[in-house]
Amino acid sequence: MSKKQTSQQDKKPKAEFIFQKRNYLFMAIGLACIALGFLLMSGGGSDDPNVFNPEIYSFRRIRLAPTLVLIGLGIEVYAILLNPHKKKK
Repeated sequence: MSKKQTSQQDKKPKAEFIFQKRNYLFMAIGLACIALGFLLMSGGGSDDPNVFNPEIYSFRRIRLAPTLVLIGLGIEVYAILLNPHKKKK
């Protein structure tokens, strides 16, 4: 190879993924929080539509589960905006 061909190959930018391992780790944590929130929300219904089940208004379904889903969504946003190339101090 001549010098001209070698210098052209050196100038090509390296293909690199936008997200790194740290981004994917936070994405997995966020997805786990969202899934856990939806699991906690499920259930509490009644087989008979004429019978009221007060369990549907429990703390777990009304407060805890939606909070976990929102926290998971926040973690997902953070994972997307996280810059893995930024130097740690």
